[in-house]
Amino acid sequence: MGRRKDTAVDRLVGADNELIDKGRRRALAAIAGGAGLLVGSSHALAQRWLETLPGFGGNARGDRRPRPAPASAEAQEINDLRPSSVPWRSDTMLESLDAAIGRYERLAAKGGWPRVPRGRLVRPGDDDERVSDLRRMLVLTGDLKATEANRYSGGYGFDDGLELGVRRFQRRHGLRATGRLDRPTQAQVDVSAQARLAQLKLNRQRVARLLETRVEDRYVLVNVAAFQLEAVEQWEVQQRHRVIAGKPDRQTPEIQATIKALNFFPYWRVPKSVATLDLIPRLQKEPEYLEKEHIKVYDGYLGKELDPRQVDWTTADGQKLWFRQEPGEHNALGLVRIDMPNPEIVYMHDTPMKPLFKQSGRAFSAGCVRVEGVFQLVEWIARYEPGFEEKGRVQAVLDAGQPVDVNLTRPIPVYFTYLTAWAERDGTIEFRPDIYNRDGYKDLVGEHDPDAPPPPRMLAP
Repeated sequence: MGRRKDTAVDRLVGADNELIDKGRRRALAAIAGGAGLLVGSSHALAQRWLETLPGFGGNARGDRRPRPAPASAEAQEINDLRPSSVPWRSDTMLESLDAAIGRYERLAAKGGWPRVPRGRLVRPGDDDERVSDLRRMLVLTGDLKATEANRYSGGYGFDDGLELGVRRFQRRHGLRATGRLDRPTQAQVDVSAQARLAQLKLNRQRVARLLETRVEDRYVLVNVAAFQLEAVEQWEVQQRHRVIAGKPDRQTPEIQATIKALNFFPYWRVPKSVATLDLIPRLQKEPEYLEKEHIKVYDGYLGKELDPRQVDWTTADGQKLWFRQEPGEHNALGLVRIDMPNPEIVYMHDTPMKPLFKQSGRAFSAGCVRVEGVFQLVEWIARYEPGFEEKGRVQAVLDAGQPVDVNLTRPIPVYFTYLTAWAERDGTIEFRPDIYNRDGYKDLVGEHDPDAPPPPRMLAP
């Protein structure tokens, strides 16, 4: 096995062992002193945390070389937005998919890539028997150049070149680019070339269906599987936004609708499904929740307001009661709702839970789509509306702080679609976990990001 090149971190650590020992002592003192770093954690969790510190722990082969602490989940890269101006809904995308299908047909005909067995998490600097198979696989998928793979004599060392290849693979699959063979990455590594070929062909059919109707001059497309939105004008993408979509048990549907209005400082009328499945069970445990979240309860759609303290929540009927959350920053819709009437009663909106956009997998909603940077999107939607031609008008409405409904004189088509694979004009082939299992292949579903914190316990559309 070739000698691993020293990194700048290794040289720094090797030159400053005294500083490392000081850091270790401080960490232990913090734990012993109840500084709150590990409050409520098990001993095993504390040990795992300690192993991330310089000078703690080693790798599976007994390598005692200090390892730099991995970045936090928040600091690790989330770089999952497409960089190209080519829309998903385009002939160019079809041509790129055809080229990708040809490439994967050749790969599959030659037997695909080697299987990488499942096992423990593997990090740069570790030795593991699976590394040689992983390296060969990444060369075949194009994530690791042969020259990078040949810099070392192979073997079991997880070297710097392999880390770069893993990061490329993770970016192409919409994962957090940790550079480690973690569980979500292993789930995508497990997928065979034959299954990827079938996935590409299926998604080519989906793109072709999007092109069966006339491609409008302006439209919005949400790719639920990729958790992103593109605003298209004159057949070029003008804006892209990360989005939060429905949970697997509250899936965001595939629909075609029309954006007809913008509702600033909206009320949120809690849907019957959310009231029955989420809100009333919560009120049985936390009766003060309505007051805390500025939600009022009524005995009918236009009925009289009820005193929530006088309602027996153990027998309350969510089909008869109506709940309405007052406007404001606390509102589950945030400060703006994009109205797009449709039979599924889903729409796009702002959210007060903006930290969730930092997650790689963003299936957190009850079916509606929350948009990061939604005010930039709203400004693009309204740019040809009377009074909104000048930039900054949307911000002026927000600054005024009063509910305003803007009915569009130029409604905009919107498409919610589900593309788990596509190809870029430069030959890059992208895949996303099949979060709703609509592709029909169990091994494409993927796994939840183990570094991601749970979403806040808050009702949301």
